[in-house]
Amino acid sequence: MRIAMIGQKRTGSREGGIEVVVTELSVRMAALGHEVTCYDRSGTDVNGGAAPTEAYEYEGVRIVPVKTVDVKGLAALSSAYVATRAALGDRPDVIHYHAEGPCNALPLAARAGVRTVATIHGLDWQRAKWGGIASHVIRRGERKAAQRADALIVLSRSVQDYFRSEYGREALFIPNGVSAAQHAPADRITDRWGLTEGSYVLYLGRIVPEKRPELLLEAFRGLGTDKRLVIAGGSSDTSGFYEEVRSLAARDPRVIMTGFVEGRELEELYSNAYCYVLPSDLEGMPMSLLEAMAHGCCCVTSDIPECAEVVANAGITFRNGDAGDLCRALRLLISDHARATRLGDLARERIESECDWDSVVRRTLSLYARQPG
Repeated sequence: MRIAMIGQKRTGSREGGIEVVVTELSVRMAALGHEVTCYDRSGTDVNGGAAPTEAYEYEGVRIVPVKTVDVKGLAALSSAYVATRAALGDRPDVIHYHAEGPCNALPLAARAGVRTVATIHGLDWQRAKWGGIASHVIRRGERKAAQRADALIVLSRSVQDYFRSEYGREALFIPNGVSAAQHAPADRITDRWGLTEGSYVLYLGRIVPEKRPELLLEAFRGLGTDKRLVIAGGSSDTSGFYEEVRSLAARDPRVIMTGFVEGRELEELYSNAYCYVLPSDLEGMPMSLLEAMAHGCCCVTSDIPECAEVVANAGITFRNGDAGDLCRALRLLISDHARATRLGDLARERIESECDWDSVVRRTLSLYARQPG
């Protein structure tokens, strides 16, 4: 089967959950003998380096960079149209769109008679970083996916309910997978930041308004603890907000901002955290939460459905937007190491039993092959 993937920034990178999902799907599908092409955006990567401009191969997957208007609010939209035209020229059997914005280009593929699948990673038009026009365009992509996609995938039951009530459209719930995790002893993080096993609370994700890192900073200031708080991640069209968070972090000497991390340092941060915190207002199915659970982290999240569904009884939730309730949850957890350990073990067991990438790939391939109607 010839498969095209559209919507990601950089296949093989960890710039966001979409990139992780597209990479896992593409590499695993290619290993099964399918011909997979990912149409990546051009422009700079998360570390400011120039992305490739010519086609190349990544672990059996063909990567085609496409021209992009590298301006906030336009990158995903512009690259999706260019990518769709390029994909149609390659005559795929299916085009798989990831995220709502790129789905604006989906009708081009539908009119050409190519089977289309859309994965809604979250209700992106609600994200605080987008202004009115960008939010309108992204929601139009959502509408196009609901109306024109041959198959629609969502990552949470709450978003499944949303599409049913808003559009009368049935979407298939296929949760993200997560790779098995091995414990990585503190080595590089000790040398670089002085972090040791169990000595810090971890936030790991993009520094964007809807993930509420500033709420975590407020809650942490109320804790009388010698543990550190590690804020790991880069900005995403949110440089102004990133600077605000960095300014807030500078007021507490216990806080470390690492910037974007990947590779061995990422594994060490997950493996040695006392607990992981995700205080988001808005999520799809957060990959960082799944990865933290796979590493046996005790996880504390806001009680939004997209997070509460994932942690279930294997973690702790607090009232969304309530810094005081988050502070209380962290205080109780830090004072009860046995409970933190027990919840971390439950989290790992939950991930191992329910979030398998091979199952995700099989179910997705079955959608690709299904006949219309």
